[in-house]
Amino acid sequence: MSLLLDNQFKELPADRSIDTKTFLDNVSTLPSFFDCLGSKVFSIIKSDINGNITKIRAVYDQDPAKYVTLQDILETEQETYKAEWPKVGATLALMWLKRGLRFIQVLLQSLADGERDENNPNLIRVNVTKAYEQALKKYHGWIIQKIFHAALIAAPYRSNFLKALSKGEEVKDEDCLANVRLFLVNYTATVDAIYEMYTNLDAELDYTV
Repeated sequence: MSLLLDNQFKELPADRSIDTKTFLDNVSTLPSFFDCLGSKVFSIIKSDINGNITKIRAVYDQDPAKYVTLQDILETEQETYKAEWPKVGATLALMWLKRGLRFIQVLLQSLADGERDENNPNLIRVNVTKAYEQALKKYHGWIIQKIFHAALIAAPYRSNFLKALSKGEEVKDEDCLANVRLFLVNYTATVDAIYEMYTNLDAELDYTV
Protein backbone atom coordinates (compact mmCIF):
# COMPACT_ATOMS: atom_id res chain seq x y z
CA MET A 1 0.00 0.00 0.00
CA SER A 2 1.22 3.49 -0.78
CA LEU A 3 2.32 5.68 2.09
CA LEU A 4 0.38 8.55 0.51
CA LEU A 5 -2.90 6.66 0.19
CA ASP A 6 -3.00 5.45 3.78
CA ASN A 7 -4.95 8.60 4.64
CA GLN A 8 -6.24 10.03 1.39
CA PHE A 9 -7.49 13.62 1.37
CA LYS A 10 -11.21 13.96 0.68
CA GLU A 11 -12.80 15.98 -2.11
CA LEU A 12 -13.59 19.55 -1.03
CA PRO A 13 -17.20 20.75 -0.93
CA ALA A 14 -18.47 23.26 -3.48
CA ASP A 15 -17.57 26.23 -1.26
CA ARG A 16 -13.98 24.89 -0.94
CA SER A 17 -14.14 25.08 2.85
CA ILE A 18 -11.70 22.83 4.69
CA ASP A 19 -12.92 20.85 7.69
CA THR A 20 -10.36 21.42 10.45
CA LYS A 21 -10.48 18.01 12.11
CA THR A 22 -10.30 16.10 8.83
CA PHE A 23 -7.46 18.30 7.63
CA LEU A 24 -5.45 17.82 10.82
CA ASP A 25 -5.98 14.05 10.73
CA ASN A 26 -4.79 13.93 7.12
CA VAL A 27 -1.71 16.13 7.44
CA SER A 28 -0.61 14.35 10.62
CA THR A 29 0.40 11.40 8.44
CA LEU A 30 2.57 13.48 6.10
CA PRO A 31 5.73 14.12 8.17
CA SER A 32 6.83 10.52 7.50
CA PHE A 33 7.02 11.52 3.82
CA PHE A 34 10.30 13.28 4.58
CA ASP A 35 11.83 10.05 5.88
CA CYS A 36 11.59 8.81 2.28
CA LEU A 37 13.98 11.57 1.22
CA GLY A 38 16.76 10.08 3.30
CA SER A 39 18.84 13.15 4.14
CA LYS A 40 18.56 14.29 7.75
CA VAL A 41 18.47 17.87 6.48
CA PHE A 42 14.87 17.29 5.41
CA SER A 43 14.07 16.61 9.05
CA ILE A 44 14.01 20.41 9.40
CA ILE A 45 10.88 20.55 7.24
CA LYS A 46 9.47 17.48 8.97
CA SER A 47 9.96 19.07 12.39
CA ASP A 48 8.48 22.35 11.20
CA ILE A 49 5.38 20.61 9.85
CA ASN A 50 4.93 18.62 13.07
CA GLY A 51 5.26 21.75 15.18
CA ASN A 52 2.77 23.72 13.12
CA ILE A 53 0.23 20.89 13.14
CA THR A 54 0.53 20.80 16.95
CA LYS A 55 -0.09 24.55 17.20
CA ILE A 56 -3.16 24.44 14.97
CA ARG A 57 -4.57 21.41 16.78
CA ALA A 58 -4.11 23.14 20.15
CA VAL A 59 -6.29 26.03 18.96
CA TYR A 60 -8.88 23.68 17.44
CA ASP A 61 -9.10 21.59 20.62
CA GLN A 62 -10.01 24.69 22.63
CA ASP A 63 -13.40 24.86 20.88
CA PRO A 64 -14.04 22.33 18.08
CA ALA A 65 -17.59 23.60 17.56
CA LYS A 66 -16.28 27.11 16.96
CA TYR A 67 -13.41 26.10 14.68
CA VAL A 68 -15.19 23.74 12.29
CA THR A 69 -13.23 25.02 9.28
CA LEU A 70 -9.74 26.47 8.89
CA GLN A 71 -11.28 29.77 7.80
CA ASP A 72 -13.18 29.90 11.12
CA ILE A 73 -9.82 29.84 12.89
CA LEU A 74 -8.29 32.59 10.75
CA GLU A 75 -11.30 34.89 11.00
CA THR A 76 -11.59 34.43 14.76
CA GLU A 77 -7.88 35.13 15.27
CA GLN A 78 -8.12 38.17 13.01
CA GLU A 79 -10.78 39.58 15.32
CA THR A 80 -8.98 38.51 18.50
CA TYR A 81 -5.42 39.62 17.75
CA LYS A 82 -6.24 42.64 15.56
CA ALA A 83 -2.97 44.48 14.71
CA GLU A 84 -0.81 41.47 15.64
CA TRP A 85 -2.60 39.27 13.11
CA PRO A 86 -1.64 37.43 10.90
CA LYS A 87 1.83 36.93 12.43
CA VAL A 88 0.41 35.08 15.40
CA GLY A 89 -1.32 31.92 16.57
CA ALA A 90 -2.69 29.19 14.34
CA THR A 91 -2.80 31.66 11.44
CA LEU A 92 0.99 31.87 11.42
CA ALA A 93 1.34 28.12 11.97
CA LEU A 94 -0.92 27.34 8.99
CA MET A 95 0.94 29.90 6.88
CA TRP A 96 4.16 27.93 7.28
CA LEU A 97 2.44 24.54 7.18
CA LYS A 98 0.93 25.26 3.77
CA ARG A 99 4.43 25.98 2.41
CA GLY A 100 5.63 22.58 3.56
CA LEU A 101 2.54 21.04 1.99
CA ARG A 102 3.25 22.90 -1.26
CA PHE A 103 6.81 21.48 -1.23
CA ILE A 104 5.37 17.97 -1.13
CA GLN A 105 2.85 18.79 -3.84
CA VAL A 106 5.35 20.29 -6.30
CA LEU A 107 7.83 17.45 -5.75
CA LEU A 108 5.24 14.76 -6.35
CA GLN A 109 3.68 16.55 -9.31
CA SER A 110 7.10 16.94 -10.91
CA LEU A 111 7.73 13.20 -10.54
CA ALA A 112 4.25 12.35 -11.83
CA ASP A 113 4.86 14.59 -14.87
CA GLY A 114 8.04 12.68 -15.68
CA GLU A 115 10.43 15.59 -15.18
CA ARG A 116 14.00 14.35 -14.77
CA ASP A 117 17.64 15.07 -15.47
CA GLU A 118 18.31 13.26 -18.74
CA ASN A 119 21.97 12.85 -17.74
CA ASN A 120 21.02 11.35 -14.37
CA PRO A 121 17.52 9.90 -14.87
CA ASN A 122 17.54 7.93 -11.62
CA LEU A 123 18.09 11.01 -9.46
CA ILE A 124 15.27 13.19 -8.11
CA ARG A 125 17.47 16.24 -7.58
CA VAL A 126 15.64 18.12 -10.35
CA ASN A 127 12.28 17.42 -8.72
CA VAL A 128 13.36 18.30 -5.19
CA THR A 129 15.08 21.48 -6.39
CA LYS A 130 11.94 22.60 -8.21
CA ALA A 131 9.84 21.95 -5.09
CA TYR A 132 12.21 23.87 -2.83
CA GLU A 133 12.51 26.84 -5.17
CA GLN A 134 8.76 27.15 -5.70
CA ALA A 135 7.58 26.48 -2.15
CA LEU A 136 10.22 27.49 0.38
CA LYS A 137 13.35 29.22 -0.96
CA LYS A 138 11.99 32.79 -0.98
CA TYR A 139 11.18 32.51 2.75
CA HIS A 140 14.66 31.33 3.74
CA GLY A 141 17.73 33.44 4.41
CA TRP A 142 21.02 32.51 2.79
CA ILE A 143 22.20 30.31 5.70
CA ILE A 144 19.16 28.03 5.52
CA GLN A 145 19.34 28.09 1.73
CA LYS A 146 22.91 26.75 1.94
CA ILE A 147 21.76 23.96 4.26
CA PHE A 148 19.05 22.94 1.82
CA HIS A 149 21.42 23.12 -1.12
CA ALA A 150 23.43 20.40 0.60
CA ALA A 151 20.26 18.38 1.09
CA LEU A 152 19.33 18.71 -2.57
CA ILE A 153 22.69 17.25 -3.58
CA ALA A 154 22.07 14.32 -1.22
CA ALA A 155 18.56 13.58 -2.54
CA PRO A 156 17.96 9.83 -2.96
CA TYR A 157 17.78 7.80 -6.13
CA ARG A 158 14.39 7.94 -7.85
CA SER A 159 13.94 4.18 -7.57
CA ASN A 160 14.73 4.22 -3.83
CA PHE A 161 12.36 7.13 -3.22
CA LEU A 162 9.47 5.46 -5.05
CA LYS A 163 10.13 2.23 -3.16
CA ALA A 164 10.02 4.14 0.12
CA LEU A 165 6.69 5.70 -0.91
CA SER A 166 5.46 2.13 -1.47
CA LYS A 167 6.53 1.29 2.10
CA GLY A 168 9.39 -0.89 0.93
CA GLU A 169 7.27 -3.10 -1.31
CA GLU A 170 8.47 -4.09 -4.76
CA VAL A 171 6.08 -2.06 -6.91
CA LYS A 172 6.53 -1.03 -10.53
CA ASP A 173 7.46 2.63 -10.86
CA GLU A 174 4.40 3.34 -13.00
CA ASP A 175 2.10 1.76 -10.42
CA CYS A 176 3.66 3.89 -7.69
CA LEU A 177 3.30 7.01 -9.84
CA ALA A 178 -0.34 6.10 -10.49
CA ASN A 179 -0.87 6.19 -6.72
CA VAL A 180 0.93 9.54 -6.57
CA ARG A 181 -1.39 10.99 -9.22
CA LEU A 182 -4.43 9.69 -7.36
CA PHE A 183 -3.21 11.22 -4.11
CA LEU A 184 -2.51 14.56 -5.77
CA VAL A 185 -6.07 15.16 -6.99
CA ASN A 186 -7.64 16.10 -3.65
CA TYR A 187 -4.36 17.01 -1.96
CA THR A 188 -3.55 19.69 -4.54
CA ALA A 189 -7.09 21.06 -4.36
CA THR A 190 -6.78 21.36 -0.58
CA VAL A 191 -3.40 23.10 -0.68
CA ASP A 192 -4.63 25.47 -3.40
CA ALA A 193 -7.71 26.30 -1.33
CA ILE A 194 -5.54 27.23 1.67
CA TYR A 195 -3.39 29.53 -0.45
CA GLU A 196 -6.54 31.07 -1.92
CA MET A 197 -7.93 31.65 1.58
CA TYR A 198 -4.77 33.47 2.67
CA THR A 199 -4.92 35.66 -0.42
CA ASN A 200 -8.60 36.49 0.09
CA LEU A 201 -8.05 37.37 3.76
CA ASP A 202 -4.84 39.29 3.00
CA ALA A 203 -3.08 37.06 5.50
CA GLU A 204 0.09 36.19 3.57
CA LEU A 205 3.47 37.41 4.85
CA ASP A 206 6.78 37.30 2.96
CA TYR A 207 9.38 37.64 5.73
CA THR A 208 12.40 35.32 5.73
CA VAL A 209 13.87 33.14 8.47
